[in-house]
Amino acid sequence: MTDSIRFPATFTWGVATSAFQIEGAATADGKGPSIWDTFCRDPANIIDGSNGDVACDHYHRYLDDVDLIASLGVDAYRFSMAWSRVQPLGSGAWNEPGFDFYDRLLDALAAKGIAAHLTLYHWDLPQALQDAGGWLNRDTAHRFADYAAEVSRRFGDRVASIATHNEPWCSANLGYGNGQFAPGVADAKAAIQVSHHLLLSHGLAMSAMRAVGAAAKLGIVLNQWTADPATDSAADHALAELEYARSVQWFMDPIFKGSYPALALRAHGANAPVVHDGDFAAICQPLDFLGVNYYFRAFCSAETPPRQPPEAHARTDMGWEVYPRGLTELLLKLHREYPLPPVYITENGMASADRIEAGAVSDAARIDYVRTHLSALAEAIAQGVDVRGYFLWSLLDNFEWNSGYAKRFGIVYVDYATQQRTPKASARWYRDFIAQRRGAPTLD
Repeated sequence: MTDSIRFPATFTWGVATSAFQIEGAATADGKGPSIWDTFCRDPANIIDGSNGDVACDHYHRYLDDVDLIASLGVDAYRFSMAWSRVQPLGSGAWNEPGFDFYDRLLDALAAKGIAAHLTLYHWDLPQALQDAGGWLNRDTAHRFADYAAEVSRRFGDRVASIATHNEPWCSANLGYGNGQFAPGVADAKAAIQVSHHLLLSHGLAMSAMRAVGAAAKLGIVLNQWTADPATDSAADHALAELEYARSVQWFMDPIFKGSYPALALRAHGANAPVVHDGDFAAICQPLDFLGVNYYFRAFCSAETPPRQPPEAHARTDMGWEVYPRGLTELLLKLHREYPLPPVYITENGMASADRIEAGAVSDAARIDYVRTHLSALAEAIAQGVDVRGYFLWSLLDNFEWNSGYAKRFGIVYVDYATQQRTPKASARWYRDFIAQRRGAPTLD
């Protein structure tokens, strides 16, 4: 039942996407290459050998997509800007046709009464900056702050919020730790240094955006999870504590406490990052909001082979355990450990092996996933966590990074050959759920 899932009357309902995953138009109107354009040039890097050159062709179809968003009855749309579309080299000249695209998108959203929530960086660093060392080069943090200031100067009064980064854990650990994501580096020490430079860039960008008087709420989006021991063994408990320190606390502690967690630093040993005087003061900027992306928990087993989560728990098409209770537990834990600003669930959703049959897509598993996670979210709110909104990932099936087009997260099915959009059953369910929340008694 969904009638019992209650949210505050002012709660924000939205959907989310990212630039490289949907825009396409890889070289249109002066856009420069990003690290993902380069990474995709080697088909071996992508499971299905594809690339993001066309993706969902949102660059040319954004008006239809805004109509789709409006048809869901949501309040808000979270999207990212492609840095190399507006500044092809990541420094120097700005590309006005690139800014014009986002100007038109914001106009279209405003015409439908949909609040825009902008992310500055969703993993697509301009290739020119990568050629100069990428996020391993400390100077990239300063270039990012320049970019953030310019975007805020132009659009800071037209968007509801600006997030500096989306999931810097992924940029560091998947981009530099195991080479799974662009730029394809596999170096543990590099990954940890990159994580520090990403955090530094966040802090510098926050200061730069405030310096130009951005009216938007400013924050960051982190992917987070609980870390649960598989058994009651001391080894599993120690592994879970370390996992939480190296993932969640590694990014939260510098932002809220001005230091790295001691447990993680000891574990990193000689791989610990080089930190300059003043770095933590730069990073530890007040947040107007914290974005939390939640998909699964970490299930920590010291056994060989590792013990797996209970077979009774469903798995998504990514192989991720479905564990809604982890969202409640995570938010309550964060609430206890940190002086949190208002929180938004900026991503939550699932990949499913969806197919069109008789012109429709039945995705009952996704509906159940979203419903149970919203119930878990409502429980966290009832226990005192200040959560202001929820953005379902994702609006569209899209280019799913190194999985290419093989995984579908959207509530709208995309036929990549024709670019036809078909709302799935989950899109109608989400629309009706939101409408019911607005028509039913709500929390004050």
